[in-house]
Amino acid sequence: MRRLAPDDIGLWRRAVQDVAPMPGRSPHLNRSRPGRTAAGETPALPSPLPTKPSPVPAPPPLDRFAGIDRATAERLKRGRRTIEARLDLHGLTQAEAHQALAHFIAGSRAAGRRCVLVITGRGRFSGGVLKEAVPRWLNEAGLRRHLLAISPAQPQHGGNGALYVLLRRLQSAEAAFD
Repeated sequence: MRRLAPDDIGLWRRAVQDVAPMPGRSPHLNRSRPGRTAAGETPALPSPLPTKPSPVPAPPPLDRFAGIDRATAERLKRGRRTIEARLDLHGLTQAEAHQALAHFIAGSRAAGRRCVLVITGRGRFSGGVLKEAVPRWLNEAGLRRHLLAISPAQPQHGGNGALYVLLRRLQSAEAAFD
């Protein structure tokens, strides 16, 4: 990293000399007064706080339709694909719904189904716990390996309270191991 010129450091320190950390936060800059260094010595920049290791980047969201052609993506978004199975999660707890979803997706793919509908409901007051949780669950590695794309359903199929799920074709080698 390049060191700043003494003039630049002095200018910066004058600019931030009256800045105080927010309540409950520790200061992360060295707030020494300008001109307090030994003659001829270039003041060092304050060391940055230790950074947390960056998390592993999440896979792209499934509704981006990566891996399928535009016509297939449009048919899915517009509800023009034949829905081969439905799962209604109304009235289930999160744990029950998660387990039911996992079994439904794996079973549907094993049965050779391609397009299924998952009904989460819209939620009465808070926007729907399952409505928010199901897309997260579908993005988990265990379920994601079965999927090509997801898309919000059209009003005739449940609208905001349902999702179209496009499943991958089951390969013959996978069928032997599942």
